[in-house]
Amino acid sequence: MRKIILTVICCMAALCTICAEDVVYLTTEQFRERVFDYKTQREWVFRGDKPCIIDFYTTWCGPCKRLAPIMEELSQTYCGQITFYKADTERERELAYVFGINSIPQVLYIPMEGKPMLLKGLYPKEDIIRIINEFLLK
Repeated sequence: MRKIILTVICCMAALCTICAEDVVYLTTEQFRERVFDYKTQREWVFRGDKPCIIDFYTTWCGPCKRLAPIMEELSQTYCGQITFYKADTERERELAYVFGINSIPQVLYIPMEGKPMLLKGLYPKEDIIRIINEFLLK
């Protein structure tokens, strides 16, 4: 009996690590490769294979620091369904300029089809989940 329980626990742990998907730090070049190449295309054409969320932040921003663990948790919750990115607006100035990021945090929600939605400010986790379910996974 003990062997069966240990086997089940090991299998469950393995499944959890298989789906573990961390938030990916995104450069401007990676954005153009994985999300949208704004230098060669005028109309929005999403390049990803699943919806994504981009958290525009800086390292010194208090609200950004409060948003980070929420995004980390949601990246695990929606593992395999949504890709979560972070873009440092001080390092990726071109990308911040392209999206008119003038305050932080700002979060870009990108569905598979249609235009992305950019929201300013720190939203509670429950609101982010609602946005994900209503806008990205509809």
